[in-house]
Amino acid sequence: MIKHIVFDMGKVLVDYNAMYACERLVEDPADRDQVCTAVFVSPEWILLDMGVIPEEQALKQMCERLPKRLHEAAGKCMEQWHRYCMQPREAMAGLVRELKKKGYGIYLLSNASNRLPDMYKDVIPAVECFDGVMFSAVEKYIKPQKKIYECFFDRFGLKPEECYFIDDLALNIDGAKACGMDGYCFADGDIGRLKEKLNELNQ
Repeated sequence: MIKHIVFDMGKVLVDYNAMYACERLVEDPADRDQVCTAVFVSPEWILLDMGVIPEEQALKQMCERLPKRLHEAAGKCMEQWHRYCMQPREAMAGLVRELKKKGYGIYLLSNASNRLPDMYKDVIPAVECFDGVMFSAVEKYIKPQKKIYECFFDRFGLKPEECYFIDDLALNIDGAKACGMDGYCFADGDIGRLKEKLNELNQ
């Protein structure tokens, strides 16, 4: 029996697009593409999500792939990305509250850097409904590594078979299933279809 619903954050509870920050902070379109790739599509970004590299070191390495004239722009995007890149999906607020009223435990499990624990309450819809949150950088593991799911279950005292995971990436759902937690890949962003799937639980 499913007792708990576990949500990913980016592209599930919130819209996430790294280019939003670049559009706000970098004027030239070609420069935006360079900065976006160097900063947000980078091995350093993954290491930040893992919590194993400081932002200052990550930015230094990112800038090594950019011409000097774009170093300042990269720094601004790095410093301010959380202000622009994430927007709450307000339609998800109703779903979360509905699930809470049905008696489900509500949890968050997200790959995110050390900056997110300080500001996630500002962007997650229906945040008051959440019984627990876990960010990868705090644990030093990322989805779909087996260890982060195990840490999640241990931290909140949950049984994998009683949890249902919603993530936008199939490999993260596969990682959860390998640990005993079933789930649904929300890659299409279709909330109606997601509701149908959730309504089928425990039938």
